[in-house]
Amino acid sequence: MPVVRASEAVTHEIHGARFVSYATPGTGSKELCAWRGEIPAGTKAPAHTVSREEILHLLDGELLVTLDGRTEEIRSGDTLIINPGATLTVENPADRTAVTWVTTSIGLTAELADGTRITPPWAN
Repeated sequence: MPVVRASEAVTHEIHGARFVSYATPGTGSKELCAWRGEIPAGTKAPAHTVSREEILHLLDGELLVTLDGRTEEIRSGDTLIINPGATLTVENPADRTAVTWVTTSIGLTAELADGTRITPPWAN
């Protein structure tokens, strides 16, 4: 039975945010990845297009999310469904860190507006 202890989670930082990965192939997952995202106050991630569906649940805080050109404010307890091929921008306009829980399938990639493709280590 794979159990990932909090002390064993791997932390990655990119674009001002922190991603703490728990479920990955390296920890025993066969199909899904899951991580906690920590988005500090004032952080705005660059627009990126995802290759796989993501489910983002906001555990704490608030975010402005632009999904395919439509902006929504999401608050603690809200869940965002991001379909494959969607373009996403996440911004934290608040004065405290927002905390998310994200799940996707193994193999997610993200493409930035300039064509750069990112293979996040916390999703592979």
